[in-house]
Amino acid sequence: MEKKTKGRKRHIITDTQSHILAIGIHAANIHDTVAGPSIIEKVCEQYPSIQAICGDAGYRKTTKNYVENIQKIKMDISQKIVQKGWGVIPKRWAVERAFAWLNNSRRLSKDYETNPVSSENFVMVSHAMTILARFSTP
Repeated sequence: MEKKTKGRKRHIITDTQSHILAIGIHAANIHDTVAGPSIIEKVCEQYPSIQAICGDAGYRKTTKNYVENIQKIKMDISQKIVQKGWGVIPKRWAVERAFAWLNNSRRLSKDYETNPVSSENFVMVSHAMTILARFSTP
């Protein structure tokens, strides 16, 4: 019998303009280093021209080894800011901005979906609506 967990994690890969290229949603009890390779594999199949990937410290070790040794793509891991207070981590702002755009969607405010695949689809629909709204305003 599968153990029931509360919560989910969303992993997204974006381009430099914060457009979502791939998304992976799974139970919150799975660590980022374990879940990272599956979404990176998905994005590498769809976009074979990717030359580098950036990630935060949650993707070090297993994911970084997978990306550099199996996919043969350079991966930069952003370092923690040692200064006190708020600071921008280079390149990571694109992913954070995409998550902020998703927070404007009422459907994504809570985890209403029981199936992670349908949850991934609603994220993509919400992102498409955000992009369309940005292009349609004069």
